[in-house]
Amino acid sequence: QVQFLESGGGSVQAGGSLRLSCVVSEYTFKSDFMGWFRQAPGEWREGVASINTDSAFYADSVKGRFTISRDNAKNTIYLQMNSLKPEDTAMYYCAAGYGLRFSLSPNDYSYWGQGTQVTVSS
Repeated sequence: QVQFLESGGGSVQAGGSLRLSCVVSEYTFKSDFMGWFRQAPGEWREGVASINTDSAFYADSVKGRFTISRDNAKNTIYLQMNSLKPEDTAMYYCAAGYGLRFSLSPNDYSYWGQGTQVTVSS
């Protein structure tokens, strides 16, 4: 059974930090790659970061500010977000995919969490 439990969202002022967590079922955690996406109202879903067993990949908009990581013992992936900006405000989703090394395209992902809201005020 595929299960996701996302947490860590909230409201923060610009320049602040948040850490998102996504606990997944063991079966899903063994997927080829996982990622974090975000979607603001009226916008397309945007890939933020992707991770497999040994490497990570980031969107240009978050490079140097966000870090994706995984804890295999806890079946959890994280997204550490620093130097947050108002334009980072969105619903953030974790997702799992198969058959690639990594991807920032939502079309490459098979399973999705319910999302956690991040709001950054100026």
